[in-house]
Amino acid sequence: MSRLPLMPVEDAIDRLLTMAEAQWIEDSEAVLLSAARQRVLANDLLATLDLPPWPNSAMDGYALNVDGWDGAPLAVSQQVFAGQAPEALAPGTCARIFTGAPVPPGANAVEMQENTEVLEDGRIRFHQPLTVGTNIRPQGQENRAGEVLLRAGKRLGPFELAVAAAQGCTHVQVVRRPRVALLSTGNELVEPGTPLKPGSIYNSNRTLLSHWLSALGCDVIDAGVLPDEPRQTRLQLEQLQHAADLILTTGGVSAGDADCLGQVLRECGKPLLWKLSIKPGKPLTVGHFGSVPVIGLPGNPTSALVTFGLLARPYLLRIQGVEDVEPLSFPVSVGFPWPKAGSRREYLRVKLQAGRAELYPNQSSGVLLGASWADGLLEIPEDCTLQVGDTARFIPFSELF
Repeated sequence: MSRLPLMPVEDAIDRLLTMAEAQWIEDSEAVLLSAARQRVLANDLLATLDLPPWPNSAMDGYALNVDGWDGAPLAVSQQVFAGQAPEALAPGTCARIFTGAPVPPGANAVEMQENTEVLEDGRIRFHQPLTVGTNIRPQGQENRAGEVLLRAGKRLGPFELAVAAAQGCTHVQVVRRPRVALLSTGNELVEPGTPLKPGSIYNSNRTLLSHWLSALGCDVIDAGVLPDEPRQTRLQLEQLQHAADLILTTGGVSAGDADCLGQVLRECGKPLLWKLSIKPGKPLTVGHFGSVPVIGLPGNPTSALVTFGLLARPYLLRIQGVEDVEPLSFPVSVGFPWPKAGSRREYLRVKLQAGRAELYPNQSSGVLLGASWADGLLEIPEDCTLQVGDTARFIPFSELF
C-alpha cells in the first residue's frame, strides 16, 4: 500500500479555518473595559461623539482672529485653560490659551508662545504672519459621531480599549470566551509536586497550553490526564463533547500502539487531517468527536508549541470572529548554515542577535528550554538549504502569544 503524501502547512491551516467558520461563536456579553483585554469585539464600535468635541489648541500660546488683522500687537482679553469653557473673543484682542483648551468662539488661529513677545503695556506682539487654522485641532479631527471606530472581530488591546474609553464607554460587547477542554494523554505523565517514578516525566504541556489559551481569551476546562487506553479515551471524549467548544489534547496522536487518541478519533470520530509536512509536529491530528472539534497536538513539548502556535491558535481566533489570524512575520538574515534540505517545512528556535538569527544548539522536539532562550521561530521551507547571510521568515513568539 502506498503512503499518502503529507499535507502542506497552508492546506492544513485552510482546513482548520474552514472548520472554525462552521463553529463560529455567536454568543456575546458586555464586559467592563478593565476586563476586556484580549477579548474579541462582537459588534462594530461606533463613535458616540465628535473627537475632539470642539476646536482646541495644539500649543500653549495666544488665540486670535487673523481675518483683517494687520499684524499689530493685541491686548489679552481672557485666559483659557484646558477644562474651561471660554467666552467669545473680544474684537481686536487675543486670548492666552493653553494646550488642549477650547478655542474661543471668534478665534481662528493660535500662535505658539515662543513666536510672541509680551510688551511693557501687556499687549502681545506676533513675530510672523499667521493663517486661518494655525495650531488648532478642528472639531472631529479624529472622528465624527456615528463613524465606525473598531470593526467586529477586532482583538482588544490597550490601544483599542483606550479608543473606547475616549468615547466615554464603560463596557464593550465581546464574543463569549471559547470553552476549551485541555486533555493530556500518556502513562508517563505525572503532575508537578508528585514524586517521579521510573519512566515518568512531569507534564509541562498542560502548563504551557493553559496559560496560552488564557492569553487567547479562552476558558480552560482541565480534563486531566488519560492513560494510554482506548476505552477510557473514548469515554472521556464522550463526556467532554457537550461541555466544550474544542477538545485540545496533547500526545497519543502518532501511529504507535500506545497512541490511543489518534486511534479513537480515526475509528469513532470524523478525522479531518492527520500527518503534516512540518517539523516538529508531523503527527498533528484534527477532526470531530460527535459534534465537537478535536485538535490533537503531538506530545513532545516543542511539537506541541509549534503546532499550537501555527495551527490551533488561528482556529481559536477565527471561531471568535477574528479575520486576520496570521501572525506578523518578517525576513531576517541567518547567522548559521543549514546545509541539509528537508522534505518537511521546519521551524527552528532562534534568537535575534546583532540583526541575525542565531540557532539554539539543540533542536530536538523534546527540548523545551530552547523556546525560553529563543525570540521566535525561523521557517525553513521544504527542500531548502541556507548559507550564512541568506534570509528566512522569522515569526516572533510575541506575535504568537
